[in-house]
Amino acid sequence: MIHAENLTKDYGTVVAVKRLSFDVGKGEVVGFLGPNGAGKSTTLRMLAGFLGPTEGRVEIAGFDIQSASEQARAQIGYMPESSPLYPEMRVGEYLAFRAHLK
Repeated sequence: MIHAENLTKDYGTVVAVKRLSFDVGKGEVVGFLGPNGAGKSTTLRMLAGFLGPTEGRVEIAGFDIQSASEQARAQIGYMPESSPLYPEMRVGEYLAFRAHLK
């Protein structure tokens, strides 16, 4: 389902993600753990197609996230950590609301 190969992201002289490769199969659940500045958010932004890698590539369900962005992004949902909270909504309602926006 998700194939990441040699993902690298540089910000000038700072390397945020260096040659990261992994595969996630359909139905698998994966978590990214690490300290602040480890590259977790940068990696997720590259996987979702919101940030292009300096090097490497990402495929979502066989679609390249850069050359077939629309098809790849149709296969996933991405909710960034800075999403606004609506106190009147329960968690399930909020997720359904976000899914509807997609």
